Amino acid sequence: MKALARVWTIAMNTVREAVRSKLLYVLLFFAVLMILSSTFLAALSYVERERILQDVGLAAIRLFGVAIAIFVGVGLIYKEVDRRTVQTILSKPLTRAEFLLGKFVGLVIAIWMQMAIMVTVFGAVSLASGAALSATHAAAFLLTAVELALVVAIAAFFSAFTTPMLASFFSSALWLVGNLTRNLRDIGAASELESVRAVTLWLHRLLPDLDSFNLSIEAAHGLPITASDVWLAIFYGFAYIAIVLLGAVAVFERRDFR
Repeated sequence: MKALARVWTIAMNTVREAVRSKLLYVLLFFAVLMILSSTFLAALSYVERERILQDVGLAAIRLFGVAIAIFVGVGLIYKEVDRRTVQTILSKPLTRAEFLLGKFVGLVIAIWMQMAIMVTVFGAVSLASGAALSATHAAAFLLTAVELALVVAIAAFFSAFTTPMLASFFSSALWLVGNLTRNLRDIGAASELESVRAVTLWLHRLLPDLDSFNLSIEAAHGLPITASDVWLAIFYGFAYIAIVLLGAVAVFERRDFR
């Protein structure tokens, strides 16, 4: 219980630090602006206006959520190290694992708070434009929240041993690749070479399959989904988060702050 209390204390301090970030508000502003501008883009079309509106809005929530997770997240640990405050914090009865987990939990809470604002704006714009909202939208938002938590974990992993610039680059690259792993697997499966099929299959297994969290098309176009599409993705997401955080803790434990 004491360990959880220490993690929670670090998490709350991280939330307060994150919400003071100017970059967070800049990204949030452009996300809201893009969601609002979807009404203008939809008005330019004579057909499927509601679907265009929701396609743009859902894409804005996902893209800017990931941007906030990466560009705000990678600086949290580095700032503590750069300002030498991490040594003071770790001199207290607090382990490095608790410190890192607290940072992760705090940033996830901050990201979900920003996502709640974007979802609220999206819902208001959809209702005002006559676009339908359904349970599929709720499922899409839920899986996006899990994806953002995974992106935070990835950002925390890279920021545990490198600079913010490199951590941002690695995290962004892994997110882009993670959205293509299914395509890579399918391309490899069509190859006549067994080695190509094996390599692409293992890449799909090892790299994050972020496309499993994306229900934007289903939500915007009213396509059916099953309960397993949601709970299997949630289970996969939290399992991958646990693995990434274990790796981040292992790296952070060995880091020399002197």
